[in-house]
Amino acid sequence: MKINLSKAITTLLLAAFFILLPGKMNAKEPAFKILVLTERGGQHESFAAAALDWLGKYAAENNLGITVINKANVIDEEYLKNYKVFIQLDYPPYTWPEKAMSAFVKYIEEGRGGWVGFHHATLLGEFDGYPMWNWFSDFMGGIRFDNYIAAKASGKVVIENLKHPVMKGVAGSFVLDNDEWYTYNKSPRPNVQVLATVDESSYNPPSDIKMGDHPVVWVNPKMKARNVYFLMGHDGSLLQSKDFTRMFSNAIQWTSGE
Repeated sequence: MKINLSKAITTLLLAAFFILLPGKMNAKEPAFKILVLTERGGQHESFAAAALDWLGKYAAENNLGITVINKANVIDEEYLKNYKVFIQLDYPPYTWPEKAMSAFVKYIEEGRGGWVGFHHATLLGEFDGYPMWNWFSDFMGGIRFDNYIAAKASGKVVIENLKHPVMKGVAGSFVLDNDEWYTYNKSPRPNVQVLATVDESSYNPPSDIKMGDHPVVWVNPKMKARNVYFLMGHDGSLLQSKDFTRMFSNAIQWTSGE
């Protein structure tokens, strides 16, 4: 039987083209890249795991790139150039090497990208032999960590500024369960723009540990970088709240500048 060599080669090339085509069609650059600095293990593990799972799905749906690191030691100015949003997911403001601190300060002060912080990011003070990061305290409104409700409690979050992009589509008030509500030596309000507070009378179970004026979501408009901090971030059940995930997704889009 005679074989048409030219036809056979053409058939093989076409087959190879169609095998490779789907990969080529799906391979596109992400709209932007997000760096996530997070702790793993310990008391915040359920939140970190749930948040990373949610972020993975959100990134896939919105064509975003995600890089997750568990230590700040890889961070420097060159490294941060790759990322449009920096998410500090329950990672404290200490244990950072000097080069990472310096790079982060420039990233925020010069508006090189946006920042979203959660919960443990305001554990400001002297912890584990590390000094207070005074710049970070000023960034967060000049606060110092004071106390927290040791037993997790539900609390009603009250939105103060529904017109802010982070609050688009969020209910005027809603209850979040199983969180650890931090208190500080003073309210950050005079130095930041407060977007939401917690109604301390709504704690369940009740607690005597209170601030009075107790902001839980705020931004610092004095910085060139768009930034937003969420006090919440202790338990994975937070990711089951549509209002919480709406704030989270809004924060990513807003801080990215998109």
